[in-house]
Order: sequence, then structure tokens, then C-alpha cells
Amino acid sequence: MQTMTAVKATRGIKEVASEFLGSKRIAVTGVSRTPKSHGGNIVYQRLKQRGYEVYAVNPNAEEVEGDRCYPDLRSIPGGVDAVVIATRPEVAEETIRECAHLGIERVWMHRSFGAGSVSDTAAEYGREHGITVIDGGCPLMFDPAADPGHKVIRFVCSITGKLPRRV
Repeated sequence: MQTMTAVKATRGIKEVASEFLGSKRIAVTGVSRTPKSHGGNIVYQRLKQRGYEVYAVNPNAEEVEGDRCYPDLRSIPGGVDAVVIATRPEVAEETIRECAHLGIERVWMHRSFGAGSVSDTAAEYGREHGITVIDGGCPLMFDPAADPGHKVIRFVCSITGKLPRRV
């Protein structure tokens, strides 16, 4: 007797990125109290500039970038539609579990170079729980949040494998 294994269909990164950026309320975890060039802060500021309702999440801060900061996702009044994870990879699994518990269906694990925030264990857990997980790249590589610099980084990441082609 042969058994059939269900295979979930994947979609192209552009389509999934467009759906993610179609969300209006987005949390960014790992926004730093000392911004400088921290990826999470850059994402937070750009999404805010583009008119998104953006919420900073950092359990060690009450305020970042002059805005209120939340200790976790469940503390955000009214919840969010999507989450950008910009923390260390070992924190991503806890965050994705919180997303599953709260019914958040879209998560983007930030990465351009190096490990970024990508955790294979977290991505697998999220997908097993119905979450669309983009495991690499950055929302700022795609319109309407993109800028020319991020589009160049998108090209480099796509040829180096740091940006998934299918999700």
C-alpha cells in the first residue's frame, strides 16, 4: 500500500510580500533602544513613514524612536495583522509561538546578510500552525515600502540565497 504525503503549495516571494505589505497594522519585534543602523529600527521607521500603523516590541524598553514600545505582541491594543521579527534567531521561536496563539497569520523573519532573525525551527512551527512565514529578506525590499538601496540588496540577496524565491 502506497501512502500519499500532503505537500503544501508554495507561492512566489513577490506575491507573499505583497500580501504581507497589504497588512495595515504591523508589529516589529527587536526594535532597539539605541537605533543607529539596527535593521528593526530601519524597518519600523520606514513602515511608519509609508503610513502603516506600526508597533515597536521590545521587552526591555518602554519607548523607542520616541514612540511607546510594547513588551510583547499580546500587549498591543487591538492586536496586529502581521509581524516583522528582527531579533536574534533564538528569540524567533518564542515570537512565532505567540503569533500562533494570537492568530497572527503573517510573519517576516528579517535577514539580509548573515543569520539575521531566521530560525528554521520557528519557520517550521509557524507553517505547521497556518502562518505564512517569509524566512529571509526584508519588507523594505518590496513596494510600497521599497527604496532603491533596498532593491539592490534584494537583488544581491536573491542571488546569494538569503531571500527565498518561494514561500
